[in-house]
Amino acid sequence: MCAEKVHRLMIAIVLGFNMMFVALDSLKLAFIIQLVLMIAFIVWALTGICTSLAILRKILPPCSLEKKEN
Repeated sequence: MCAEKVHRLMIAIVLGFNMMFVALDSLKLAFIIQLVLMIAFIVWALTGICTSLAILRKILPPCSLEKKEN
């Protein structure tokens, strides 16, 4: 599996946990998680730098390498 796909899965899992915290009436924790995600996405959009994706690319190959191999 490539880094970008794992990154998308991680974002989906974090959003799922956030929904769980809202359902469990842990709104403060859900708010903090949502705020951190929003800040990370804003930084990513404005600078093009995504720290979690950069770390994942050191561990896993990028998706562009998988496409070239096929």
